[in-house]
Amino acid sequence: MNKRNLISALVLSCFAMGVQAQGAAYPNKPIRLVVGFAPGGAADYVARAISDAMGKAIGQSIIVENRAGAGSSIAAENVAKAAPDGYSILLASPSSISVNPALNPKLNYTPKDLVPITKVTTSPLVIAVNPNIGINSVQDLIARAKQSPGRINYATSGNGSAPHLGAALFTQLTGVDMVHIPFRGGAPAIQSVIAGDTQVTFGTPPSVLPMIQAGRLKGLAVSTRNSSTLVPGLPGMQEAKLPEYAIEFWYGLFVPVGTPPAVMKRIFDAAQSAMAQPSVKAALAREGTDVSVSTTPDQFAAFLTEDAKFWVNLVKSADVKLD
Repeated sequence: MNKRNLISALVLSCFAMGVQAQGAAYPNKPIRLVVGFAPGGAADYVARAISDAMGKAIGQSIIVENRAGAGSSIAAENVAKAAPDGYSILLASPSSISVNPALNPKLNYTPKDLVPITKVTTSPLVIAVNPNIGINSVQDLIARAKQSPGRINYATSGNGSAPHLGAALFTQLTGVDMVHIPFRGGAPAIQSVIAGDTQVTFGTPPSVLPMIQAGRLKGLAVSTRNSSTLVPGLPGMQEAKLPEYAIEFWYGLFVPVGTPPAVMKRIFDAAQSAMAQPSVKAALAREGTDVSVSTTPDQFAAFLTEDAKFWVNLVKSADVKLD
């Protein structure tokens, strides 16, 4: 080997050792888990339920950061444009990955800017109303909405959110006219129904169940075709006499494109460890949320491809628009 080749080999060797050392050092500072909705809603609850266990598994603190607004697009853009170093993770739902890009082609990010790591949870929606308006079933809601078109307001956690799409599917299938009132998260949406400013919500279980149990909301049904053990006491849509209606949503973890594979594996392994913890499963189950992890990142990516078809078709068929 001549002198020039020897120097080149030494430089490459040192570079490789540096990269290995950098990978081995990850994580050496706190990690952000970015949520696209306000505190108190389902996304926030899931993030806080898993962050401590994930942090212990990965060996570093994971800090939940709420960046609410624009149907979770603000949070998705923030992570998509973050350094691809494993210190910014997005907790996303179909809103960020499928719905918002279909609703708004002018977003400052695309789903291709985010790499899927794993799904973590699935949940039904819960249809609930203010308890003082005399609606006690899904059929009551349909009848009232048909009697008073445009007079019933439904509150959701934002444009393009799963609750928004759940309500859009409901109005499409039943032919009722209800007015969408979007908020910056599940908690303020639920408070508006309790206050009587809006009348109904297609809410996430962590947002709705405590208020149903306290008597501040009246639960009508879960959004899945059959009843759910996650939400005892409420019928599924088959029993509610609307069998053609069925919808559920998920949360999953994403990182910026370009994140090193070794770092993504650390995050995937930490998520798998966290979601297997009985305490995490129990905490999520109490709020009507089920653990649902992907076997591999590739399996999650394949799931997303098929799942996007449902949400994008719903946006088009229900003629969902940004308010």
